[in-house]
This record gives sequence, structure tokens and C-alpha cells, in this order.
Amino acid sequence: MGAYILRRLLLIIPTLFGIMVVNFTLVQFVPGGPIEQILAELEGEGDAFATISGGGGDAGFQESDVGGGFESKYIGARGLPPEAIAELERQFGFDKPPVERFFSMMWNYIRFDFGESYNQDKPVLELVKDKLPVSISLGLWSTLIAYCISIPLGIRKAVRDGSSFDTWTSGLIIVAYALPGFLIAILLIVLFAGGSYWQIFPLRGLVSDNWADLSWPMKIADYFWHMALPIIASTISAFAGLTLLTKNSFLDEIRKQYVITARAKGLSESRVLYGHVFRNAMLIVISGFPGLFISIFLTGSVIIETIFSLDGLGRLGFEAAVSRDYAVVFGTLFFFGLIGLVIGILSDLMYVFVDPRIDFESRGS
Repeated sequence: MGAYILRRLLLIIPTLFGIMVVNFTLVQFVPGGPIEQILAELEGEGDAFATISGGGGDAGFQESDVGGGFESKYIGARGLPPEAIAELERQFGFDKPPVERFFSMMWNYIRFDFGESYNQDKPVLELVKDKLPVSISLGLWSTLIAYCISIPLGIRKAVRDGSSFDTWTSGLIIVAYALPGFLIAILLIVLFAGGSYWQIFPLRGLVSDNWADLSWPMKIADYFWHMALPIIASTISAFAGLTLLTKNSFLDEIRKQYVITARAKGLSESRVLYGHVFRNAMLIVISGFPGLFISIFLTGSVIIETIFSLDGLGRLGFEAAVSRDYAVVFGTLFFFGLIGLVIGILSDLMYVFVDPRIDFESRGS
């Protein structure tokens, strides 16, 4: 098993390198980089896309003011001195070829030097460290609650397969699965955060303004008061598929020969279900815990954090992409990729933990 884990850990390096290569290459073709953003702000637009769609401008300068114009590759740079453009390129590292910029970036990343944010004037590593606990908290609580709901519900649906209980709960699950997370979040805000009906939960933020002055039990209560709606929004979309997986896994085991033999020996139904079926049926369910967590952490956090104004890693990456803060974009992408690959290894270890009979080492050989 140790050799298998070592191979998986070594495989992280080329995989992460490939992820960064693909995304870095795509970014080179995306219009409206950080320099265009600055030129747009100089022009008063505040958005480089407005400048691009409008065919450019003079970026707030007149050629008579700077002693003549020059041709520039940046839209909106007409009338700006070439020295100023060169300084901007040097500042953002665009005075070097793309290949050199990429390998320089990866060399810095290996040493955990992620540079500074273009917009916030803070080290990217500091920003990620500040935002990461919020995203992990949201993903972890949502995953735990989804499992606490899905496992007993899925078992009950399997035991009562075909009953009225199974039918109407399946209808609710299908509806929950079909609704996108952002729609559930908006519905919760409308109903319970003062949107149109009740003002029960706060609309945004992770804690209250006076959180530092509260006693520790009140701090915990205040934290969950703020996190209640985001966690519910993430959990509803996550528990649906997990419930059906639990039900189908139990149904598959219940129909096997060893269950029929156990019943023939006179064992009680609960003994058969929880003494024999449970361990085998829960293998695929429990081992999927890391995968579900990373799914909520990577995909759901962006939408949920944005809607509920949670200062997490997903929202940080989204805002950086909009503002073309490439230092933060690639920094968060690197962390997301690294966490996802590590969680993949943990998923395999969960299989072995739940069922020691699984031997990845023999399969690898």
C-alpha cells in the first residue's frame, strides 16, 4: 500500500503541471487582461470589456499632451507614452515571453511563492490562507449533514422499496436533484432572510460585527446562525444523489444469496440488515465521502459564497477572474487542483479503511 500511495503522490506533479499548462494557455487568448483593466479605469469605464466592445479610446489622454501617438497592441492605449506601457508590462511581467512567464511562475509555486495580488496589494498565499477556512467549513458541514440525512433515508427507502413512503420521498429527491444550487439559495433568502417573508437568518457574512465581544457559546451559535442558509443550500443539492446511491447499494446487497441464507438461519431482520448487509452496502457510500466534499468545495462554493457574501476561496477566485487578477486566479487554481488530487488519494484510502480486502497494490502490479 505504501508503494501505491507513493506512486499516487508522485503522479500529482505531472497532473498539476498539466492543469496549469492548459489554463495558462487558455488565459493567453482571453481579452481584457490586467493592463487593459487599468487602461479602462483611466478612461473612466472601470471595465476593460467596455473599452474592447467600444473599439477602444484614448484612455483619458490626448496625443498633444504626450507629444505624439504610437501604435500599441493594447486597446485603449492610444495617446499613452510608450514608457508608461512598458512600465505596466514590466510590473505585471508581460515584458517576457509566455513560456518564460509560465516556467517562472511554476518555479515560484514549487517554492510556495505565489506573488502578490494585482488589486489587493497582498500576498496571494495570505489571501488563500484567510479565505480557505470559510470554504472548507462550508464544504465539510454540508457533506456531514448530507451523509446524516442520506444514509438513514436511503436504508429506509431500500427496506420499504415500492411503498408509498418510497414513492413520495423519491419525488422530493428528484425535485431537490433537479433544482440548481443558486436557485435554492435565492429561494432560502426570499423566504428566511428578509427577501419577502421572514427575517430569521442574516443575509450575508460569516459572523456578526460584535462576534469578538461574544462569549464562546454565543460565538458558536452566531456562527451557525450565519451558516445555516448556505449549508442548507449546499446540502439539498448534495443529499439527493447520495440517498439514491445508498438505496440502490442496499437493494443490490439485500438480493444476494448470503442475505437469503442469513434469513433462512432465523436471524432477525435488523441483524441481517445491520450485521451483514450494512458493511458491504456502505462501502461505496462511505468511500465517496472525500469525493462529495471536494465536489461541494470546488463547484458549490463559488455560487453559494457569492450569493451569501461569504468571504471564501471560491468567491476570491471568481472575483479575481472578473478583474483579471491573474496572480490570484492561478494561485487559487493551483490550490484547488492540489486539494482535489490529494482528496482523490484519500478516497482510495477510504476504500481500504472500509473494506481491508481491497488491495490497490496488487492491482497496480
